[in-house]
Amino acid sequence: MHFTQTARGIVRAFAIVLSVAVPLAITISAADARVGGGGSSGSRGSKTYSAPPSTTTAPGTAQPMNRTFTQPGTPAAGNAAAGAANKGGFFNRPGMMGGMLGGLAMGFLGAGLFGLLSGGGLFSGLGGLSSIIGLLLQVGLIILVVRLAMSWWQRRHTPASAYANGPAPGAPAEGPGAQNSFRSGLGGFGLGSSQPALEIQPADYEAFERLLGEVQAAWSNEDVAKLHTLATPEMVSYFSKDLEANKASNDVNKVSDVKLLQGDLAEAWREGETDYASVAMRFSLVDKTLERTTGRLVAGSETPTEATEVWTFARRRGADWELSAIQQTS
Repeated sequence: MHFTQTARGIVRAFAIVLSVAVPLAITISAADARVGGGGSSGSRGSKTYSAPPSTTTAPGTAQPMNRTFTQPGTPAAGNAAAGAANKGGFFNRPGMMGGMLGGLAMGFLGAGLFGLLSGGGLFSGLGGLSSIIGLLLQVGLIILVVRLAMSWWQRRHTPASAYANGPAPGAPAEGPGAQNSFRSGLGGFGLGSSQPALEIQPADYEAFERLLGEVQAAWSNEDVAKLHTLATPEMVSYFSKDLEANKASNDVNKVSDVKLLQGDLAEAWREGETDYASVAMRFSLVDKTLERTTGRLVAGSETPTEATEVWTFARRRGADWELSAIQQTS
């Protein structure tokens, strides 16, 4: 009887989650039909698996890549993986959270062993948790709470490391050139919050703003040849795939009136012959999806919406900047 009630509870919980998640997923998909599909795609060199620092424009955390050609074997990703392996897995993470997880695991294990030795069975020492399903549900709930706490803890401490090479947002500017930050567009680009290893000039910011509009226009016109001149082959492959999916659905996404509202530099660096710059940009645009054959509005509207994304640009020595990655922010 207890098992039946527990099973019914699980089914009911899943039904509630699905009833909320499915419409939300559909809404998100319809609202993010613009270039990049509202996801995170591309490569940032050795920093592909590292989130760019937070900025005034994008104070949250950039989402990890959903699509990328870069393998985790790059130096930055390899070092991170090795560090995680040396720590011995999920329950051996250092600090308060790691100790909490380890203590919980050992507490459950100790209770089970006590019940086994006392002749009451493996789970008798758990009292009210004699049901295996009940035990698993409670353990899963505890792990979920602890992981959320760990995520909050990491986000709380990320800014301190992100601005190790320069002042944090809101810190007073110093030096004679502190007030000479470059401005473009309606809100414009600031120079960002950190001192970059690669110096970005006003002409570079102009190129970033121009690429924001040109990439959106080429996407809206389904001009793959033009996209090849504006983005890396990897990004063009994703754009081409998304455009083909639109054609298969008899849809066409039209983006217009793209305006930069605010932007600043997250980080800039050099790897060999290639320069990289990750820029947080908040922009407005009219984003609508039409039925290809009839022109009927399928999603979106004529009302401008706003989006905040981190775009990474790359250029070979002596070449022009190209779009290398797009990341959503949270």
